[in-house]
Amino acid sequence: MALLEVHDLEVYYGVIRALKGISFEVNEGEIVTLIGANGAGKTTTMQSTVGLIPKRSGKVIFDGKDITKLPCQKIVHLGMTQVPEGRRIFGELTVYENLLMGAYSVKKKSANFKEDLNKIYELFPRLLERKNQVAGTLSGGEQQMLAMGRALMSHPKLLMLDEPSMGLSPLLVDQVFDIIKQINKDGTTILLVEQNAGKSLAISDRAYVLENGEIVLSGTGKELSESEMVKKAYLGG
Repeated sequence: MALLEVHDLEVYYGVIRALKGISFEVNEGEIVTLIGANGAGKTTTMQSTVGLIPKRSGKVIFDGKDITKLPCQKIVHLGMTQVPEGRRIFGELTVYENLLMGAYSVKKKSANFKEDLNKIYELFPRLLERKNQVAGTLSGGEQQMLAMGRALMSHPKLLMLDEPSMGLSPLLVDQVFDIIKQINKDGTTILLVEQNAGKSLAISDRAYVLENGEIVLSGTGKELSESEMVKKAYLGG
């Protein structure tokens, strides 16, 4: 069953046509990845889907509801949450306060907050160690964990991750992808935007390749990882 359906999405930056009528879907329980070079339209796709930037045309259906014209804050309340590129944590707040901010949209917050918080600390033990630390002083990997933990505090049906491995060491990249698999295993559907094509395709049920604002190829993660075009362009083959 499709949790997210995007139909003929067009986005313009001034006179520049950034997205050229793209269509894709994310089924409930899947990990779906958008891969492509810088400037291909991956982040624009994610931001327009979640309502952060306006659409010129097209339709977005989430969990059976037309959310095309809804503002971002209402989309979050429906269960779609984004972890943006660059993390964008609240640097002057503590780790705990950042997680508290992530739970602002959850109803009956006081009853479930401690339980939710403990789940985040189990998934990210480092955040428990750093819970009273000012978030801006965390390492890049710790900030990525905090951004993901903050998003999960909103109980998303669909978690959208924009370049979660950017700027991380190889060891931390492996750790982040393991955590993404665990989040999905625990029941959260994931839409992933990622330049690390090899890692992302390895954990994806399905994937789409974007070039110049258009989807040029789609298939299972395995099919795309074996595609000669993908190997040559994105896997160093």
